[in-house]
Amino acid sequence: MTDIANVTGVGVSPGVGAGPVRAMAAAVPEPPAGQPLDGDPAEAKRRAAEAFAAVGADLDARAAAAAARDRAEAGEVLAAQAMMARDPSLAEVAGQRIDGGLAAPRAVHEAFGTFRELLAKAGGYMAARVTDLDDIRDRVLAVLTGAPMPGVPVADEPFVLVARDLAPADTALIDPAKVVAFVTAEGGPTSHTAILARTMGIPAVVAAPAALDLPDGTRVLVDGATGVITVDPDEDAVRRATQAADALAEAVSAAKGPGRTADRKRVPLLANIGGPADVEGALAHGAEGVGLFRTEFLFLDSAEAPTFEQQVATYRKVLSSFGDGRVVVRTLDAGADKPLAFLPTGEEPNPALGERALRMMRHHPDMLDTQLRALAEAARGLSADLWVMAPMVADGDDAAFFVDAARAAGLTEEAAKVGVMVEIPAAALRARDFAGGVDFFSIGTNDLAQYAFAADRQLGALARFQDPWQPALLDLIHATAEAANRAGKSCGVCGEAAADPALACVLVGLGVSSLSMSAPSLPMVRAVLAAHTVSQCVRAADAARRGTSADTARELARAALPGLSALGL
Repeated sequence: MTDIANVTGVGVSPGVGAGPVRAMAAAVPEPPAGQPLDGDPAEAKRRAAEAFAAVGADLDARAAAAAARDRAEAGEVLAAQAMMARDPSLAEVAGQRIDGGLAAPRAVHEAFGTFRELLAKAGGYMAARVTDLDDIRDRVLAVLTGAPMPGVPVADEPFVLVARDLAPADTALIDPAKVVAFVTAEGGPTSHTAILARTMGIPAVVAAPAALDLPDGTRVLVDGATGVITVDPDEDAVRRATQAADALAEAVSAAKGPGRTADRKRVPLLANIGGPADVEGALAHGAEGVGLFRTEFLFLDSAEAPTFEQQVATYRKVLSSFGDGRVVVRTLDAGADKPLAFLPTGEEPNPALGERALRMMRHHPDMLDTQLRALAEAARGLSADLWVMAPMVADGDDAAFFVDAARAAGLTEEAAKVGVMVEIPAAALRARDFAGGVDFFSIGTNDLAQYAFAADRQLGALARFQDPWQPALLDLIHATAEAANRAGKSCGVCGEAAADPALACVLVGLGVSSLSMSAPSLPMVRAVLAAHTVSQCVRAADAARRGTSADTARELARAALPGLSALGL
């Protein structure tokens, strides 16, 4: 027994897992400051270059292995890490440090430090890649020094993995038969750890720093829905939790067909995808279509802009996979904190509030036009229901610009619906001003929360502001949905909020007409939605908005949703 009390964090992947704690392997020690070169500089640079190459090759192999296990999103993340490891700028800076008299390990450490500082200052998406860069650094140093490679511990029995944070290289190849749950001290609901855990169906809790104090071997019970880690649970508690999880899994597997409430109101359940590789998983989990097709994967890791033909081929693969189902495509969301190698921008003091997404495209209309024309061409001759939307729309002027650009590029009213994402509070508050000029709204709850609470979505210390149950966020969603409904337009949610089954009911009660999420979350949401009527959803939404915090909003809503207890949730 341990005298450490139960630990609480942010639940990001539902389910329960029980087992002994196993901590990640210790970080590779930092080489001593000023560590002098002992030997030939040319030889030291050769060793450093070989270490970079070895890590790049290893990450490529991990990416291929992840793809072979149908973990396409993980494979894409690892492939991006491999590119980072092979970035000639890193090797060049390390070589300069070696020429300056430093030993290869210290030179490599300082080279990574230079780029780490740049990413941290960039904020947003780029700051979130600091963890990835640290992981690559430690792997290169392990190759150079012979230190143990960082990674997931090996054990004979199933265990709960506890770490400060998890790098994609570690998370992507985890065996769910051995790792029954994740717990991390850092991270948030939209971190790589959270996204990959949901993709693999492994219970996970993030932003739980007290978990680092749990000694190896301590038995814990992790609830990935509530975020509670029970220390030294008795066998009855584990059995009850496991039975409830099994019963729920059975009920979820029995829920089939299109998304609808208990009184038969249709609520299309769609999948968020990053490219053609994610289509198979979406279909396997019963997605009725795509609610968010992130197209930036074509652009962000490329040294030059993808051609019109390349874009047409990629979009057509996705559109042809869903028959006459809906496919909602988000145009390029890049710039500022997601820079493009072929389109450099000036340094911005606060990139999260900079010229990204549609703001960037307004300065580069030819690039937007190429993407829109490629979408129009990709849909030609197919039965897919194409919807196209712009990210980071702030007002009616932005909306009108995008609609005009889409129509001029061949996305006629017969060819596609044209809409906008609501991620900025100003757009939510004044959605009524431009609801009549667009075909639909899609609410990105992750960014909407970030901007509403002035809280970086990647910072674990601010995770409570990313809780989608925050009443202020629910108010913004309600304002947007109400404006859409009055104009007779569709209003979907494609942020991670839609993946919370109880919150999915609340969103329907707020007036949201469709829900899109990571594919593995679809069956649970389908089952919970089918257990409640529209009037129950409305009562739950009204109750949640009366809350004064995320916790009270959640409690009040759950009390109005009797189907949750019936399902053991």
